[in-house]
Amino acid sequence: MKRSLIIGASVLALGAGSILSMVAVSPLAAQSAAAQVAAVRTVSFSIENMTCALCPVTVKSAMAGVNGVKSVEINFDAKTATVVFDPSIATPEAIAAASTNAGYPATVRS
Repeated sequence: MKRSLIIGASVLALGAGSILSMVAVSPLAAQSAAAQVAAVRTVSFSIENMTCALCPVTVKSAMAGVNGVKSVEINFDAKTATVVFDPSIATPEAIAAASTNAGYPATVRS
């Protein structure tokens, strides 16, 4: 009985050690994750000409199509878009131009 208890405890301890080693994060990985989070910027845009339910879909699609854009949220009532993007890849001007080219002029809100 004692032998099976000792073997069971040993297996449990070894398994817990393996799990902990998988969960542990190296300082380099943590630094890299922090850099990725810091590498985004959020900008709000005023959008003109949004008059129907399809307009926000078109604006979102146009803005999301810009390389480096992570997410686009449209507020139809306020006629705004909030865009999260990687500033090393995309610019607010390029995002606004994409919306403007789709027929919905966009300007950065201050």
